[in-house]
Amino acid sequence: MDLEEFRRAGHHLVERLAVYLDEAATKPVLPPARVDELHGLFERPLPLAPSALEEVLATLERDVLPHCTQLSSPGYLGLITGSPLPIGALGDLVAAVINQNLCAWTISPAATALERQVVRWLADLVGYGPEAGGHFVSGGMTANLTGLKLARDFASGDRAQLEGVSEACGVYVSEERHISVDKAVDVVGYGRAALRAIPTDGEYAVRLDALEAAIAKDKRERIRPACIVALAGTTNTGSVDDLRALRQIADREGLWLHVDAAYGGGMLLSRRTPGLLAGIELADSVTVDPHKWFFSPIGAGAIVVRDAARLSRSFGLKPAYLTDEFDHGHRRFNYFEHNLEQSKRFRSLKVWLILLRYGARQLGEWVDANVEAVARLRALIEHTPPFQVACAPKMSSICFRFAPAGVAPERLATLHAEVASAVESDGRFWIGTTMLKGATYFRLCAVNLYTRFEHLQELMCLLTDECERRL
Repeated sequence: MDLEEFRRAGHHLVERLAVYLDEAATKPVLPPARVDELHGLFERPLPLAPSALEEVLATLERDVLPHCTQLSSPGYLGLITGSPLPIGALGDLVAAVINQNLCAWTISPAATALERQVVRWLADLVGYGPEAGGHFVSGGMTANLTGLKLARDFASGDRAQLEGVSEACGVYVSEERHISVDKAVDVVGYGRAALRAIPTDGEYAVRLDALEAAIAKDKRERIRPACIVALAGTTNTGSVDDLRALRQIADREGLWLHVDAAYGGGMLLSRRTPGLLAGIELADSVTVDPHKWFFSPIGAGAIVVRDAARLSRSFGLKPAYLTDEFDHGHRRFNYFEHNLEQSKRFRSLKVWLILLRYGARQLGEWVDANVEAVARLRALIEHTPPFQVACAPKMSSICFRFAPAGVAPERLATLHAEVASAVESDGRFWIGTTMLKGATYFRLCAVNLYTRFEHLQELMCLLTDECERRL
C-alpha cells in the first residue's frame, strides 16, 4: 500500500465508521446472524495471492461491520464495556501507525513521557502522592494480575520472584469478585485453593467479621495471610467494600491491600458523589480501567501503585541488549524494568486524547448521568411489583428480579433466562442474568454515553410484558 492508497482508504473508512456510529441506535444491539453463518463468512484457505484494496475493504464492510455488537447503542446494557468516544478510536489509529513500543525510552520517547503523565493523572484521581507510579495494560485481568504479583513479592520479602512460592498463603476477597482475581491467584503461583471467597452483607460488600475469621483460621493452620483484594464497584451491583476498615486489617496483619476498581474507578470522576470510594488512596495498588467508564475504546486498563519502587522490585531485570549507553543521568524511563510486558502498546494515547478533548469534569457529568438514570430505574422497579431490586445501586449497575408469589425458584431461574433471550431477540436491548446468594436476577450496567432514562423505561415495559407472558 503506497501512501496515496493509505490516504484514500483512511478517508473512506473514517466516513464508513461515522455512518456505523450514526446508525448504532437503529440496529439490533446483537447481530441476528447465527453462529454457523458467521463462521461461514470467514472460512477460507490461507490467502496466497494479494487482493485489490477495494475488494478487501468491501469484504470488511460486508462481513464484519454488520455483524458486530453495537456498543454505541443506547440499548447496550450488558457487560461493562463502555461506549467508545470517537477521539479515542483516532488515538488507536495513530498508535498503530507510529507503532511505538513502550518497552524502552529509546524506541518510544514521547510515548513513554505521555504515558507517565496519564498515569500521574490517574494517581491524582486515586489520591496518591508523588512517589506513585504504574502503567497501562490490556485490562483488569492484567492489572489485577500485576497487583497480586506485587502482593506475593511483598509478602515474601521480595524472595518469591527469585525463589518461587515456598509457603501456603491466603488471598482474601469478596464472593462478589471478578473472575480475574481467581485467575491471578492461579498465575502468581498460589493456586486457586489459596483464594478465600468471603461472604457479603445485605449490600453485597464484604463482611469484615467473616474476613477476620478467615484470616484467623489460616493463621491457626499455619497458612500465611498475604493479600486482601478489596472491591470498589462490584460487577453485579456496583457495591463498595469498606476500604478504610480493610486498610486497618491489612496494616495489623502485614498484608498487601489491592483495590479492584476496574469498573468503579469511573466514580473518581463523579461530581455528585465524589466520596463514594473513600479510602481508596490507602490501598497499596489499584486497578482502574479507562475502557470501562472513561469511555475509551477497549484495551486501556491501568495499574496504579502507591509506591512505584515496588514495581521495580518485582519486575526489575535489565538485559544487556537493552542497555542505553546514552542515559548517563538515568533520566530515560524504561517500562520493561517496571512491568510485565516487553512489547508494550501505546494504550495511554487514546485516554490522553479523551481527557484533553473533554476534560475530567465532562467525563464526570457523563458518569453521573449513568448513575442518575439507574437510580431512577430503581425507583421505577420498586413501584412495579412483583419486580424486586437486590440492593440500592451505588453506581450504574443494578440487579433486579421478577418474583411473583408462589412460583418455584427453579421456574423463576428458567423464566429469567427465557426473558433475557427474548430481549436479545427483540433487538432493542441487551442485558444479562446473574446469581446473587442463590437467586437469579436480571443484571444491567449503564456505562454508555447514549443511554437515557427513557430507554430504561422502554426496557422495563418490555421486561414486564415478557415476564407476565410466561406466568
